Amino acid sequence: MGAVVVEPGSATLVLDPGQVLDRASMHLANALLGNPGSAAGLEVLLGGLKLRFVTGSAVAVTGAEGMVTLNGNELPFNKAVRVAPGAVLELGPALFGLRYYVGVQGGISAQAEPLQAGAALTFGRSQAHAFPEATQPARRALDPERPVVARVSRGPRTRNYDAGTWLRLTSEPWILSPESDRAGARLAGRPLDVDAPSEVAATEEHQPQRLISGSVLLPPSGLPVIALAGHPDTAHSPVIAMVRDEDLDLIGQARPGQMVHLLG
Repeated sequence: MGAVVVEPGSATLVLDPGQVLDRASMHLANALLGNPGSAAGLEVLLGGLKLRFVTGSAVAVTGAEGMVTLNGNELPFNKAVRVAPGAVLELGPALFGLRYYVGVQGGISAQAEPLQAGAALTFGRSQAHAFPEATQPARRALDPERPVVARVSRGPRTRNYDAGTWLRLTSEPWILSPESDRAGARLAGRPLDVDAPSEVAATEEHQPQRLISGSVLLPPSGLPVIALAGHPDTAHSPVIAMVRDEDLDLIGQARPGQMVHLLG
């Protein structure tokens, strides 16, 4: 087993691939290192992380893009790199995207969240053989100055609303609210009409429904919320749309204030 020590200044979580907000980036980091797809890694919000490796290993950084260095030298993105004992990995402020993902060869052992300065992380045994060829293509990090475009399909409660509600949802621009969190991406804009058109539909709207990531909820505020990895199991607000699974990772990399287009 190997170990690294966390330095102060980062908002970092140790997460399994199913818990991260950009699954493609975490899967890529594991694939580059030859880790199993279930191996845990680090999700780093906006950078600021510094890791000191007590033992040698190998790392891969994916997701957001900014200045990332190993012992002061720039580290390439989307590539597995061997790390010597005593080496220091630093993630500067993210310039594109929101969340870095750091995979360590052998996977990181689960720890309390979030990480605290001085915490020691352990990881599996490093392998000496050559790194495998990753079959998953690297995606360039999102430009915060450009809109995020996510495709949506109709949800189980779309039928309870008129065509104008769907048209507005999928044609008007939305802004990612700073009140967004790991449970949901909250969209700001002109509120949608939340009134169900019939008594039967109104009754149905108040029934709890099972929630999955990518569900687009219509709460009483009329401002849509996209369920993310930290969502609760059920919700009372109607699900009026579903973000395509292949586009959901883009929402996880969007920044507060960034424009979001939902295309139906």
